[in-house]
Amino acid sequence: MTAFDLTIIGLGYVGMPLAKEATAAGLRVAGLDVDPRKVDALNAGRSYIDDLTDADLDAMLSGGFTATLDASVLSRSRTIVICVPTPLDEDHRPDLSAVEGATRTVAEHLQAGTLVVLESTTWPGTTDELARPILEKSGLVAGEDFHLAFSPERIDPGNPKFGLRNTPKVVGGYTPACKERAAAFYAQFVERVVPVSGTREAEMAKLLENTYRHVNIALVNEMAIFCDELGVNLWEAIEAASTKPFGFQKFLPGPGVGGHCIPVDPSYLSYTVRKLGYPFRFVELAQEINERMPSYVVARVQRLLNRARKPVNGSRVLLLGVTYKPDIADERETPAIPVAEALLELGAELSFCDPYVKEWSVEGTAIPREEDLAEAVAAADVVVLLQQHSAFDLDVVEERASLVLDTRGVLATSERVERL
Repeated sequence: MTAFDLTIIGLGYVGMPLAKEATAAGLRVAGLDVDPRKVDALNAGRSYIDDLTDADLDAMLSGGFTATLDASVLSRSRTIVICVPTPLDEDHRPDLSAVEGATRTVAEHLQAGTLVVLESTTWPGTTDELARPILEKSGLVAGEDFHLAFSPERIDPGNPKFGLRNTPKVVGGYTPACKERAAAFYAQFVERVVPVSGTREAEMAKLLENTYRHVNIALVNEMAIFCDELGVNLWEAIEAASTKPFGFQKFLPGPGVGGHCIPVDPSYLSYTVRKLGYPFRFVELAQEINERMPSYVVARVQRLLNRARKPVNGSRVLLLGVTYKPDIADERETPAIPVAEALLELGAELSFCDPYVKEWSVEGTAIPREEDLAEAVAAADVVVLLQQHSAFDLDVVEERASLVLDTRGVLATSERVERL
């Protein structure tokens, strides 16, 4: 039976970049997932990840990478890294069911001497309080019979400058020996490893990173609302402030926040603080502000149409870009969904244009996809630019649209074009 240097559980946006870099470093890597469609696609050389081309995958397969549904591969793996999703449930509470399930599977196959690392974002204490007891049901003891660590993923889909290899890797171990083992593992294919004293510090580092972004995005989003009423060009003010070479970092307003990290991760921190008996007011206020931005976008669309003496009901509204980030196909937590839901509720005739999304539905309603940007823009009563994909010819939008709401600040303002 084949032995593996690494088995990754969860073959998504986090697991596959890890598999790519580890394979390129000469490690023999297996990927374990519960979805047979993913396993079949990967073994056939078909990538479903934005940052992994079919050519990348071919190179990985040639280097010995294999995807499998068979959990017995874990018993033949020197290192196991868990990269499964950690979403929120319907009540906005952390849902760690995938982490628990993956950890139980590891425990069933755990061998002495194995390194187990959790990369899934979670609340501080998860590795020690949830994962460790499950793993120790194997009869092996963490820190003695096997090594246990937490290393938060820092994947930024679509980022052309920073990937897994050149993004510093934070590592916290259950014991000092666990930390050293995990740091040595990642040092094989990551340029800089940042050890911290324990798993809780590593877990908190990830939540702090994204809470920082969440709060600052909420700040500029709220400023966008009152600057519009004050007649202040916030976009220009932000650019002016960003010329200061110290003490300021530029954040931009938008139609809401998307992806897995910013809308989700701060809620894990808020959940942890609430267990202490009081709220994390900064996070909860930021959540409230960012979640209301889609409604504000719709209100601005109504205002634009009203000035043209048109109701939303029956108006042709074109949404440009429905993914959560530019130049990728990832639709997770995209603010385009609540924007579209509200416009449909008001009776708008919706269509969308997005080079990365072939089919799109909202509340079970299929939204027509426009292929020709110029024709679609000219035919719409109002265009809402939600995501600035580089494939969009912005000159065409400015020249041919009757009315435009630019939520990304990339179009020149005019009588027909308004910025958020």
